[in-house]
Amino acid sequence: MPPEGKSDMERIGIFKEMGYISIGDKYTPFIYRPFNDSAYKNKQMLIGGAKSKSALQTGYFDTQFKRIFEREAFTDPVKIDRQYRIQQAKKNIGKAFLPSNGEKKTCGVGSYYGTFGGPIQAMSTLQTPRKPKISAGKNFYTNPPKKGSYGYPDITLSKMVSYSSDPYDRAKEMLKREIMSHKSMLKGGAFRLNLHPNECFDSNPYKFDKPLPPPKKIEEKKHFTMPFKPSSPSKKTGGMKAGTFDTYPSYSAEPYGTKKTKSVMTNKEGKIFHPSPGPKSTPVKSIISLNVNKAVNATNYNRIPSVMAY
Repeated sequence: MPPEGKSDMERIGIFKEMGYISIGDKYTPFIYRPFNDSAYKNKQMLIGGAKSKSALQTGYFDTQFKRIFEREAFTDPVKIDRQYRIQQAKKNIGKAFLPSNGEKKTCGVGSYYGTFGGPIQAMSTLQTPRKPKISAGKNFYTNPPKKGSYGYPDITLSKMVSYSSDPYDRAKEMLKREIMSHKSMLKGGAFRLNLHPNECFDSNPYKFDKPLPPPKKIEEKKHFTMPFKPSSPSKKTGGMKAGTFDTYPSYSAEPYGTKKTKSVMTNKEGKIFHPSPGPKSTPVKSIISLNVNKAVNATNYNRIPSVMAY
């Protein structure tokens, strides 16, 4: 137990806090460990460097250019076409056919010079014989037109229309005359069928023949002129029976015995015994934070390559 402060049992719940063997030990980070020392101590393999591409064979693995097809045949389509035409010309028996004379050209529009048939009679410009044209004669003469325009009477070929009056209620009077003539032709009233039973239609099922009882007298409500007021205002309870109907109950002895109190357990010295507290969680640092503290510290923080750009 330390001279000052709490014991390990009270702080973290164990008898003794063990030393941390992982803190303070010598540790070389992996970025400073030597790796492949022979790669930079002795002479290294040197290459000739990249060569620029040219028409020469330098820069390739093969010393001589190799073709994809060796000794392939070269075909000339022009030469093949020429040989085919020579073979077809050998099949001719004589010389080439030539016409006796050259074609003749026409000397103008409508000319038949140079044609086999000559001029066509159906297309001749001669006129066919026709009947002499007879004049239809003059039109008949009428009186000179009357002067006037729309709105002037008696200026057309037909006679003027005579005036006929049209009363305002003509359609209503015609309908009334038709209704009167229709009623005059009726002999009697409208036909009504009277064969239905009288009990269902004529008699009143809700008819009540008994005399009605005398009407009930409605009692008039009495209105009080003065409102009801209590004798005294209600009392407020102040931790007692002041505002209740019953008086405060008198004291009565407890019928049952008093509870026995448990005796306090003490040790030899007379002090009260306090049991030890239950197990407590031990503070443990994260492995990630421990690795960071080991790798980066105050002496080598400036030599650690940073991942971020700032």
